[in-house]
Parts: sequence; structure tokens; C-alpha cells
Amino acid sequence: MDNLIAKYNVAGPRYTSYPTVPYWDSRTFSVQGWRQSLVHSFQEGDRQEGISIYIHLPFCESLCTFCGCHKRITKRHEVEVPYIQALLKEWDLYCALFETKPVIKELHLGGGTPTFFSAENLTLLLNGLFDKAVKAQDHEFSFEGHPNSTTEAHLQTLYGLGFRRVSFGVQDYNESVQRAIHRIQPFENVKRVTELARKIGYTSVGHDIIFGLPFQTEAHIKTTIALTRQLMPDRIAFYSYAHVPWIKGNGQRGFKSEDLPSPEDKRGQYELGKALLAQAGYVEIGMDHFALETDSLFTSMEKGTLHRNFMGYTTSRTQTMIGLGVSAISDSWYGFAQNVKHIEAYYQLLERGQIPVYRGHILNEEDLIIRRHVLNLMCRFETSWEDEANHFGELPDVIIDLQEMLEDNLLEIARKRLIVTEKGKPFIRNICMAFDLRLQRNKPETQLFSQTV
Repeated sequence: MDNLIAKYNVAGPRYTSYPTVPYWDSRTFSVQGWRQSLVHSFQEGDRQEGISIYIHLPFCESLCTFCGCHKRITKRHEVEVPYIQALLKEWDLYCALFETKPVIKELHLGGGTPTFFSAENLTLLLNGLFDKAVKAQDHEFSFEGHPNSTTEAHLQTLYGLGFRRVSFGVQDYNESVQRAIHRIQPFENVKRVTELARKIGYTSVGHDIIFGLPFQTEAHIKTTIALTRQLMPDRIAFYSYAHVPWIKGNGQRGFKSEDLPSPEDKRGQYELGKALLAQAGYVEIGMDHFALETDSLFTSMEKGTLHRNFMGYTTSRTQTMIGLGVSAISDSWYGFAQNVKHIEAYYQLLERGQIPVYRGHILNEEDLIIRRHVLNLMCRFETSWEDEANHFGELPDVIIDLQEMLEDNLLEIARKRLIVTEKGKPFIRNICMAFDLRLQRNKPETQLFSQTV
């Protein structure tokens, strides 16, 4: 395994989209074209099937130095209401594009720290959203909760509004690691909110655990997963720390690069954690994601309906996702659009009655074919080109590029079908990169992505 790590540990995308953001063609993108793609998608079926909504709530009271998300650090809670008013203005602009009320199938509150906002203000936001929409009968609403700031009022209020899933950021339980990443939260805090969520009635409680953090060792992974087993969350995101300080600036410069585990140690942490999770009854659903067989994510994998978008893995395969808030990304299937990243610019554009998008990409026919292959690989660890609609001109070159991985037993190719082996699952990003024609045609001169291992 060490030889494979050395061979395949290169910079690569995490494939929450295709094309990946650095390869969007913003030169040919226009907000008008984005709106047209969104209306087309809505008319094509989303008004019946429902849409997904992601709301970015960027405020945090303190900076976690491992975090790569867009955030604003402040202790001034008077920022809550103006931001909510802006979100509802943006929602109004989108609703005006549709002939009928949108049906909300999936809704996720992310950040930042969603529980920075009071329960009362979250009610104000969500009721404002629901006033212009219909909740799907089988909707799935979820939010990210900080164990230190999530209160019973947060959990009870959101439950009353239809939320049944919550995820808590654990990262690591060891104090030396927590100090390095500036995220001090005792096990007792995580235990409190996990048990409280279950008592209230949440059907899926998730924990996020990170490997590859500064000063982290395999002993730390053992401790963290042993404590996690005491609580048995329904699903676990066990993922690699993405060290990209050249992109995220000072937020990821709270420690030195030499404080990070080596690629070999990092992969050892992953393999250990994966084995411990399997012993505890967790099944690998997709890249970095594990679930108990009683969780809906496992059921979705079994049915072949697992989906992946900018919110990660999801059970709702909606065609359209609208992102509200600073830096949020929307997806019409035919196009992507990202909002401006600075709150002041976001407010100014909304005051002018403009959808606050600053860049995006409209997919061409080739993009759509490659997107299907990448999505198949990320969600099912396999893809096929038996159907003529999944053929593309450079497919023979892609198969040639995959030969070395084939010889390393990372995948199998037969009867116009590619299947990722168990040995190959840790290298799924590398396999997707072979299909990524935009990446292959324009290899970056500088590092854009985190390491794949």
C-alpha cells in the first residue's frame, strides 16, 4: 500500500462537481444564461420532483485553523437579522423566476456555524423561506451543529420546522490536536447534543471526524473512534484534512506544514480508522462516508439512488440545487453559479435587485457526459459506456490512462464497464481524474487542489 500511496498521492479535486470550480469557463458565463438554465431545469421536472436548497450561514465566534469554508469571525450577534433579510431577498429573486411555487425536497444549513444564529432567528429565516414554497412530503432537512453552541432550543425549534438530520463536527477528541486547530470541545459536549437530538426525535445524527490533522497520530484516531463508538452516530464523515493555505490564507497557517503527518502516516490513519469503523458496524457508502445499515444513506446506496453535490453525499437526487448566501454555489444540472464571497458586496447586489452571482459555468454536451461518469464513480464506485449516450471522443485515451491502475488492481474493466475494487476505493479521486478531460487538457502549473491521499 505504501508504494501505491507514493505513486498516486498527487493534487486532485474532490469532485463535488464536474467541471470542478477551477475549470469553470467564466468567460462565456452570464447570469442571464444561468437563469435560463435554472428555469429550464425547473420546467423539466423539478416543480414536481422538488429542489434542494443550501443556505450558507458564514458567521463563527472563533476561527478553527483546519477549516477551508468561507466564514466571517465575529461575536456581534446583531449581524444575524440583516443577513437573514438578505437571504430572503435572494430567495424572492429566485422564486420570481418560477411559474409555480417550488417544492423543497432537501434543505441544508451549513457554514460557518449555523448555530451561531439564535433559534428565534432561524425560525424567522425558515418561515420566510417556506412562505413562498411547498415542503415535499418526503423532505429531508438537515443542519450542521457546533457541539459547543447547539442548544436544546436549536434542536427543538428546527425539529418543529421539519428537520430530522443533524451533523456535529467532532474532528478529533485529543487535546493537543484540538489546541493546534483551535477547536476545543470536550467529549461531554458532543455526548450532550447527540443524546439530546435523539431524545427529541432526530432520526439521523452524524459526526464528522478528520484525519491528517497537525500532531495527529494513529493513537489519536483510536481514541477518537473509541469515544465515537460510545455514541454510535448513524453516519460518519471520516475525511482527510485538506491543507490548502495558498487558497485559504491565514486561516490555515496556525501551524507549520512539518507538523502534519506524512502521506504514509496519513494513509495509515485512514486505513486504521476505516477498519475500526467496519468493526463497529459502519459500511463505506462513498468517498470518506460511512453509515450504519439502519441509516437512510445506506438504504440509498443499496437502491442505487445515492447522489453527490456541493453538500456532499445525499439521499435526494434532485436535479436543481439553489445556494443562498455568500459564497454559496447553485446547480441546475446544466449550469453552476457561485455567489460573491464578501458580505458587503452580497448586500449591495441584492439592494439593486440582482442575483448575487459572480462566476459560473454552463455545461456543454461533453461536460454532461463526463459529469455522469464522475457521479457514477463517486456514488457507486462504477460506471459504464454500454449506452451510446455515455460515449465521448476521448474515451479510448481515458482507458489507456487507466491501464496502470488496472495493473495495480485498483479497478476492473470488462464489457464496457469499469468497477472500482476494494483496493481502489481510497484512490477514487485519482480514477475520476482520468475522466476529467478539462483537467487532462489543462494541467495546472501551480497547485490548485489538496493531495488525493
